[in-house]
Amino acid sequence: MKADTSGYEIAPPRDLNGIGKYYMGRQIAHVMGHEGSSWLERSGRRQEEGTDVLINALKLKPTDVVADIGAGTGFFSFQLAKKVPQGQVLAVDIQPEMIASLKANRRKFNIMNVRPVLGNTTSPALPADSLDLILIVDAYHEFDHPREMGRAIRRALRPGTGRLALVEYRAEDPNVPIKRIHKMTVEQAQKEMAAIGLELAERVETLPQQHLLFFRRPN
Repeated sequence: MKADTSGYEIAPPRDLNGIGKYYMGRQIAHVMGHEGSSWLERSGRRQEEGTDVLINALKLKPTDVVADIGAGTGFFSFQLAKKVPQGQVLAVDIQPEMIASLKANRRKFNIMNVRPVLGNTTSPALPADSLDLILIVDAYHEFDHPREMGRAIRRALRPGTGRLALVEYRAEDPNVPIKRIHKMTVEQAQKEMAAIGLELAERVETLPQQHLLFFRRPN
């Protein structure tokens, strides 16, 4: 089957923090490398981003199978694992160095229902029709191939009930102290998700700086 690559444009970067590739009018940002992993584990993150509020808003069931895409060192993966003691967390990253950190942290915390998964830029390497929830925190805007990744994510969700929780800094709010290219509007997110067959089901705006948008895969 031929890959669907519509929506892309290659053009000079309007922002030097971008890769010179655009998807549905949005410039894609450079990926944060494993060298910046300390940012993911910074001491003030829980308060700055309201991460406890975010985890609770996911409304996970103990048996849920969850994927954390762009898991990095596992900041969210290991918190999710505690919410799904009879389930599993698939911690996906494309950088082998991050996978190594995930494995080290799994041993350190002794949380065995987290399974590190090495994905690539076009696929998170997740089994089809199997995920109750996929969480993507501040990573989607860095996907080099958002359409291909989006289609793979859609396939991985359980039909009818599977949810994608997309978390991105609010581009509508100039007071959020993040570079514009690392933010997204609700309008842009909804447009990109609709293009791969996901429907906006719920919008949560209780986090200090980010949108929490739930998308569903229809039957």
